[in-house]
Amino acid sequence: MSEELGVESIERLNMALNIVLVEPEIHTNTGNIGRLSLASGSRLHLVKPLGFELTDARLKRAGLDYWKYVDLEIHENASAFFEKYSTKPMALFSSRADQSYLSIDFKDEMFLIFGKESSGLSTEIVNAYSDHLYKIPIYSPHIRSLNLANSVSIVVYEALRNLS
Repeated sequence: MSEELGVESIERLNMALNIVLVEPEIHTNTGNIGRLSLASGSRLHLVKPLGFELTDARLKRAGLDYWKYVDLEIHENASAFFEKYSTKPMALFSSRADQSYLSIDFKDEMFLIFGKESSGLSTEIVNAYSDHLYKIPIYSPHIRSLNLANSVSIVVYEALRNLS
């Protein structure tokens, strides 16, 4: 942003979004998303199993020295996560969705849910939440998906734009 944020904008940014990574596999993506969550005032949720250890130096290096400040919640599995937050507003992201992320009615404290890098969200989750499933359009037939960290960034900043 070229202009300074006013007090109202800063207060608005403190209305946390929830970034949820279901079974993330790549430490550097998660580290970068951790940094993004901190920068955007969002809470990061990691749903096990994880493809790395949270103590991995590469994870912390990707998040730099900010990792210790990330608002982080860890969930033992997808069932536990969805049981805990089933009544909260959610948007799930999949290349298999029909709706564009631009059509989301973003809400304060909304849960933005992303699947693992290799295969996305499970079929069970996609089927259970099909009414809340969105995609980031891709305009080339030569790729099937975007990098997870890039996808999260696109959606988080669109949500902040809509909420401000």
